[in-house]
Parts: sequence; structure tokens; C-alpha cells
Amino acid sequence: MKLRVARHTNDFTPLIEFYCGALGLEQLGKFSNHDGYDGIFLGKEGEDWHLEFTKSDVAPNHHPDDDDLLVFYIEAEQEYNELNQRIQSKGFQPMKPANPYWKANGTTYVDPDGFHVVISIRK
Repeated sequence: MKLRVARHTNDFTPLIEFYCGALGLEQLGKFSNHDGYDGIFLGKEGEDWHLEFTKSDVAPNHHPDDDDLLVFYIEAEQEYNELNQRIQSKGFQPMKPANPYWKANGTTYVDPDGFHVVISIRK
């Protein structure tokens, strides 16, 4: 089984800057004018998951909630610290999560579309 998380957006550029430039994902592919949609695939080569972002002439109608989370688990503490430093060096600042569990077990950021992303140290 493979996992694809898909979401509609207005602009790929800030998402690529956040997910690739700050979080360290890779752009795995893209498509243009597929039944009126353009899209990009972001993830890690060789993994069984990726994020898909699409855009079209229809604007997204997002209603992100503070508990709608995309969680990335990092296994090594050094990698966790380095990733958070890189994210913050790109101008993305941590924010207080709604759920106190994530404050104790990770760092929460907001992506350019307003969705919360948690970087969690796997314990």
C-alpha cells in the first residue's frame, strides 16, 4: 500500500520553499494541464508516500483547523535539531500547538496554506 496526501493550492512556489527548501523533501514529479489541473509531487525518493499539491482555475476553499496536522517523525535527536534549525533559518517560526502533546513531543509550524506541520522526535 502507498499513501498520497493530496491538497489543492493557489501557488506551488511557497509550498516548494517550505516543504523542499525548509523541510528537506524533494520534488519527485509534476504534471501540467491534466484535465485542467497542474500538480507537483513532494516526498523522499524510495518512500511509499508523497504529498501532491494541485492547482487549477478554481481557488481552494481551505478551512485548516489547529488540530489538522501533518506529522513528520524524526528518529535521531541530532537530525531533529538540525531540521528545526534549517526550518527556522528559512524564516518559518514555531508556533504553539493546540494539543499539548505536540508541544512536549515536537515542534509545530504553519505551512504557506495555513496547515499545521509537526516535526516530532520519535521516542
